[in-house]
Amino acid sequence: MNQQKPPIPVAIPLFIGITAISFSSIFVKWSDSPVSIQAMYRLMITMLLMLPFCFKYIPELRKFTGADIVKLVASGTMLAVHFLLWMGSLQWTSVANSTIILALQPLFVMIGAYILFKEKTSLSAIAGMGIAFIGVFLLIGKGGLSGGGTHLKGDLMSLFGTMAVAVHMLLGQMVLKRIPPFLYSWFVFAFASIFLAAYNGLSGIPMTGYPPREWGIFLLLAIVPTVFGHLLFNWLMRYSSASTVSMSVLGEPVGASLLAFILLNETMNGLQVAGGAIVMLGLILFLYVRPSRTTSEEAVAGLSEV
Repeated sequence: MNQQKPPIPVAIPLFIGITAISFSSIFVKWSDSPVSIQAMYRLMITMLLMLPFCFKYIPELRKFTGADIVKLVASGTMLAVHFLLWMGSLQWTSVANSTIILALQPLFVMIGAYILFKEKTSLSAIAGMGIAFIGVFLLIGKGGLSGGGTHLKGDLMSLFGTMAVAVHMLLGQMVLKRIPPFLYSWFVFAFASIFLAAYNGLSGIPMTGYPPREWGIFLLLAIVPTVFGHLLFNWLMRYSSASTVSMSVLGEPVGASLLAFILLNETMNGLQVAGGAIVMLGLILFLYVRPSRTTSEEAVAGLSEV
């Protein structure tokens, strides 16, 4: 499909989107609320902001099948699990480690696409995947040693959270062949919110009574990284290739680490810098060597749904 001509240079919304998603981990660190509450209200507020634009998609609801609804529920559940694990990881490890590990999304999507769709990839992409995982092992190994086990717990939570969002993307890719992306996003956010509300209720976590500062952070999480980040990437997909948008996963760790240094006084040691650089090198190799828009690449572009 030929790309439309964008009304503004692609670099401008791409830079805005990368900057916006880089703030996500900062807001999570600033909040004193349970991560399940942050995630629930982030999604609920985003749903409310999206609602006025959903009405034009009402005729599309007739296309929904029972299988579509099952996949939407499963995708929303995996998104909720991702938020619980990844946002929770920030309580135990650094912003740099957590976001660098999160950048492994494309690799897990590729593995899932091979298992589910028998999609093959090149040896160069596999080599890039191997290089990236070596970098992650350096990050996790150093974190576990230097943090007395607490950093290791956070790194592993981020890793499992990244696996969960890869499953969410792959499920979404199946449904997006039949449902508009905007409508898909709204329903996935809805099912994820329901899951998180049930989790909070069963865990005895209060859903009200938070101070105005916390509600301000919930609003920031919805507007900045979600609307001006991930939903902006949805819009950008109309004017740019999936590979270009998927490269934003490389910008988030850089932006988030820089913001964490400025706003949270977080620093990285030499081994963490080396591990992060190796992860970025592997991901660049992985994302650039694929010649065409494959199922996994489309799913990677689905990070705009997260």
